[in-house]
Amino acid sequence: MSADAPSGPQVGSDGKDGKVTRDTFNSRLLFLFAAIGSAVGLGNIWRFPYVAYESGGGAFLVPYMIALLTAGIPLLWMFFSLGHRFRGSAPLVFRRIHPRAEILGWFQVGISFFIAVYYAAIIGWALLYTMKSFTKGWGENPGDYFSGEFLQADTDTVFSGSFVMPILITMIIVWIIVLVTLALDVSKGIGRLNVIFIPLLLVLFVIMVIRALFLDGAATGLDALFTPDWSALTDASVWIAAYGQIFFSLSIGFGIMITYSSYLKPRSNLTSTGLVTAFANSSFEVLAGIGVFAALGFMSAASGIPVSEVATSGIGLAFEAFPTIINEMPAGELFGILFFASLAIAGVTSLISIVEVVSSAVRDKFDLPRRTATLVVGVPMAVLSVLAFSATSGLVTLDIMDKFTNNIGIVLAALVAIIVVGVLTMRINELEQHLNAVSSFKVGPTWRTFLMYVTSVILTFTLLSEVSTLLDEGYGGYQDNQVFTWGWLLIIIMAVAAVIMHVVPYRRRSLVLDGTPGSDFGVPPGGRGRGIPNPLAGGSTATSPLKEEGATR
Repeated sequence: MSADAPSGPQVGSDGKDGKVTRDTFNSRLLFLFAAIGSAVGLGNIWRFPYVAYESGGGAFLVPYMIALLTAGIPLLWMFFSLGHRFRGSAPLVFRRIHPRAEILGWFQVGISFFIAVYYAAIIGWALLYTMKSFTKGWGENPGDYFSGEFLQADTDTVFSGSFVMPILITMIIVWIIVLVTLALDVSKGIGRLNVIFIPLLLVLFVIMVIRALFLDGAATGLDALFTPDWSALTDASVWIAAYGQIFFSLSIGFGIMITYSSYLKPRSNLTSTGLVTAFANSSFEVLAGIGVFAALGFMSAASGIPVSEVATSGIGLAFEAFPTIINEMPAGELFGILFFASLAIAGVTSLISIVEVVSSAVRDKFDLPRRTATLVVGVPMAVLSVLAFSATSGLVTLDIMDKFTNNIGIVLAALVAIIVVGVLTMRINELEQHLNAVSSFKVGPTWRTFLMYVTSVILTFTLLSEVSTLLDEGYGGYQDNQVFTWGWLLIIIMAVAAVIMHVVPYRRRSLVLDGTPGSDFGVPPGGRGRGIPNPLAGGSTATSPLKEEGATR
């Protein structure tokens, strides 16, 4: 314990006056459910199965598990330790590491902001399709129905100005659920909702998977998914796909895990919690793969079309392929209710965590009560979300924004976070000691090596590959003005907004803006010449390449 630290950990204390302003989860279990609820989302259900199938089938599990162990879990531990040690929203955490690093935190907030506004639309669709499942309301041609009567999709304009009322109303309901939950404290709101929704999601999904396994042709689908193509392991793109799936599915890189871990009590077993979160997320992905491909096998058997031609991912899988499957299977209505309700529940738990990133950052910056911040942040986000994505042009907007926020924004944010923590401010050893001080499972040089060299190299390669492809080929056959407006311009807006928010001073004068608030857990500050040797610099005392600024503005 440092000499000037309080005699005991001050839970939630973040000011020089000892004022307690930060919520905490009442138990580790609440945090665990919240973290799993954030990680388990739509991508687990509709992205992983197809990526695995296209990337070597059963053989894909080898690079997938290696990616989880060498990149996913190390990154998760890094963000857990950042939030828990520096106890704040993403911008405040990075501000406490170094003043200019706050910009990165606001960039992550920007990513969460834009993901939230389109994510709510997909949840709205899932809720509507849950209700339509009772009567198979999509008719005999689900593909034409989805883009036609349901979305009334206009793919030629940047913004149509015409709205689809059922989607608009359902999206409003989604936002009301999210904002009411966030207006409560983290235990009564986020924690309790996840304690109910995550077990419910698991029960619904297990029932759905069991039903799928007894369909005619299910074995054919599972054979297509799990038959290993070992030659795929020599293909670099398969390894990139494995790391990409891990990055996208664990909710790392856009502030969620920093924010959630800042609500943990002082003695919280971070490493074991990270392991449980990561493996629970991956287990759900494999379960989703079994259910999805069992159903696709049935579709293949019923239509006489090979699995390779019916397999798809994303929106096409959920809202076109699955309704087609439901039309053909016995008691398809029940299967549809289970599938789309699972999508909606997984979406809601993830959306709540995403909006909390933005709300928490605004609370810290402007010293607002939780309910006030929820309204200040949530209402404008809801209005933008409903206007943009209940419009007939919403599908194009959503697809492009999803591509750029995930494949460019999140990858860039995670890479820069590693550079800031490990190179520019040299705090990696401090975070290692913090993890070991509060956890039963200790980390060591292997964690640093994976994080600094394996993860950063893969992220760099992924980012450069994505940028090169987008510049050379565009995206999805969309018009250049559409890709620029909802893609490249979006990234620029997030970067500019991050700089602007960094300049705005924190309203609460007593807020600690440099170092760890409350207890330092017996781990002295590292980096910037503060005494903890940097293992990446030959054991010398760390000196940050960033020029030190004052602790307050």
